Amino acid sequence: MSNLTNTLFVGKVLLRFEALESTNEYAVNLVSKNKPSEGTVITAFDQTKGRGQIGRSWSSEPGKNLTFSLILYPKMLPVRHQFLLNQAIALGLSDYLRQYFKDVRIKWPNDIYIGDRKICGILIQNLLSGSNIQASIIGIGLNVNQCEFDPSLPNPTSLAKEMGKTLDLDEVLAKLCESLELRYLQLRADKPSILKKDYLEQLYRFQESALFQYPDGKLFSGQIVGVTEAGKLRIHHQNGEEHFDVREVSFVI
Repeated sequence: MSNLTNTLFVGKVLLRFEALESTNEYAVNLVSKNKPSEGTVITAFDQTKGRGQIGRSWSSEPGKNLTFSLILYPKMLPVRHQFLLNQAIALGLSDYLRQYFKDVRIKWPNDIYIGDRKICGILIQNLLSGSNIQASIIGIGLNVNQCEFDPSLPNPTSLAKEMGKTLDLDEVLAKLCESLELRYLQLRADKPSILKKDYLEQLYRFQESALFQYPDGKLFSGQIVGVTEAGKLRIHHQNGEEHFDVREVSFVI
C-alpha cells in the first residue's frame, strides 16, 4: 500500500497488486465488505481478465500500461444523471492527455482517442440504492509503454508510441489522479453545464458526417448532434433525430 501526495483524496489510498483478474471486481468486493475511503485506487501490474464496454475484454501487456480502478461515492448524483460521472471521468483523462497532444477526443461514451487511435478505455460500474448512486467503481485502462498490440485490434496506440519514449508509470498515475480529482470536484460542486460543454467540445466526430451501423449490420450516415441526459448518443440522419445507447449503434467511419 502506498499513496499519492498531490491530491485531496484521489489516490491517497493506493493498493498495488502484482496480478488481479480484474481491478474492478476487486474494488466491488472491497466496497461490499468494508467501504474503503473515497478516492481509493486499486492497480495491478498484470490484469488477467480485464473488461471493457459491453462485456468486451481489455488486454494489456503486463507491466507496460496502467490498469486500475478508482472508488468514488457520488451520492449527490441521482441515477438519472449518472452519465455526468462518465463525462467527468472522460474529461479528467482527456485533460491529462491534452497536456501532450492537441488531437485528443472522447469517443462516445467514454473511450479516449488520439486522432483516430484508441489510447484509453473506461468501464464504470455504479452500485445503486433507490434513486441515488451509493458507490461507483471506475475502471481505467491506459496504454502507456506498450508498442505492439494484438493485430485483431483495429486502432490501438499508446503514450510511448505517440511520444517516442518510455514513461514512468507511477508519474503518469499521479498526474492522472490529479486530473480526475479536479473534474470530480466540478461534479461535486454541481457544475454540470461546464462538464456538458467541455464533453461536447471534445466529442469524437461531433457535428461531422459519419457512417454508423445498426446491430443488424445495416449502415446509415448521420451527424452526432449531442448526448441526452441519460447518456444516449443523438444522431441526426435523413429521417430525423434518433437516440442510441451503446448496444444500439457503432461507428464505421
